[in-house]
Amino acid sequence: MEPRIEILPEKKFIGKKIRMSFSNNKTYELWKGFMPSRKLITNNIGEELYSIEVYGPHYFNNFDPGREFEKWAAMEVTSHCLVPEGLETFSTFGGLYAVFLHRGAASDGPKTYKYIFETWLPDSGYLIDDRPHFAVMGEKYQNDSPESEEELWIPVKK
Repeated sequence: MEPRIEILPEKKFIGKKIRMSFSNNKTYELWKGFMPSRKLITNNIGEELYSIEVYGPHYFNNFDPGREFEKWAAMEVTSHCLVPEGLETFSTFGGLYAVFLHRGAASDGPKTYKYIFETWLPDSGYLIDDRPHFAVMGEKYQNDSPESEEELWIPVKK
């Protein structure tokens, strides 16, 4: 599984966020709260859904599954001018990303991330950068179907 390397421009999002950890995963709660509101976002760019993780500096240097991070359920938008009630804004800085295609059930995601962090990254010549990570769930995303596809965007630097 070789990624493509892309330079991503700044992006703007509208969505919901929650504080969680890997050992206290609240992803279901987050998406359950966001999905009814997504139809209220009128200036979205496409129909893709974004799962965005914002980790603290050096989060992965001494990994602790109980350490919290911020997770977003969001849609990309043209601007932050039209924010529906109950939703918030978020922007990413541009930068270099390694983009992996995860095929299969969402519940198999940890296997893909294990490959990325334990196999690909140590041999890649790249380091994790302290910028948001995200998954893009487009028309081929089918949650826990073995036919599902989503892109995993990992921020990297040389």
